[in-house]
Amino acid sequence: MISPMIQLILTFLVVVGVFVALYFLSRRSQPAGGSESLLEGRAALDALQRELLPPEMLDRIFSKADHEYVSQDASAAVRELFLKERRKIALSWAHELREQILSLRRFHLGSARFYARLSVRTEIKLALQFLSLLFLCQILRGLFFVRGAYGAPRVVGYAVAASARICSISENAMSFLKAGELDSPSENPERTPMLL
Repeated sequence: MISPMIQLILTFLVVVGVFVALYFLSRRSQPAGGSESLLEGRAALDALQRELLPPEMLDRIFSKADHEYVSQDASAAVRELFLKERRKIALSWAHELREQILSLRRFHLGSARFYARLSVRTEIKLALQFLSLLFLCQILRGLFFVRGAYGAPRVVGYAVAASARICSISENAMSFLKAGELDSPSENPERTPMLL
C-alpha cells in the first residue's frame, strides 16, 4: 500500500505537470516572434521572388549555352575552372533557396497561421510542400556536388515549381500586410509595412 506522503507527492507532481502543460499550450496560441517574424517572412518571400526564382536568374545560372560555348572554344583548364565555378554557384543557389524556404516556414509556423487564418487543409498542404521542397533542396545540393550544375535540370524545375507554389500561398497569407502599408514620400513607398 502507498503511504499518504507518497500519494501527496504524486498528486503534487501531477498538478505541476498539468500547469506546465497548460502554460506551454497557452503560449502556443499566441503568434511567435511578432513583427520580427512578419518582416523575416516578407524578406524571405521577396528574396525568393526577386532574386532566386526569376527565369532570367535561373537561365544565367543553369545556361546550357554558356556550357556549350566553353566546352567548344576553351582549353581543358578553362573548361574545368568553368564547371568548378558553376558548381559553386549552383550549390550556393540551392543553399540560399533552402535558407529562404526555412525562413518562410518559420513565418508560417510562428505568425501566418494566426494572422492569415489558414484552413487546416491549407496548413497541411503547405507543411507537406515545405517538407518536400526542403528534401528537394538537399537532393539538389547532393546532385550539384556529384554531377555539377548541369546534372539535375528536372530536379531544378521541380524545386522552382514547388517554391513558386509556396510563394503563392505565402503571398496570400501576407496579404493582410498590404492593407497596412504606408505611402510616405520620404520612405520607400513599396515596402513600408505597418504591423498590426
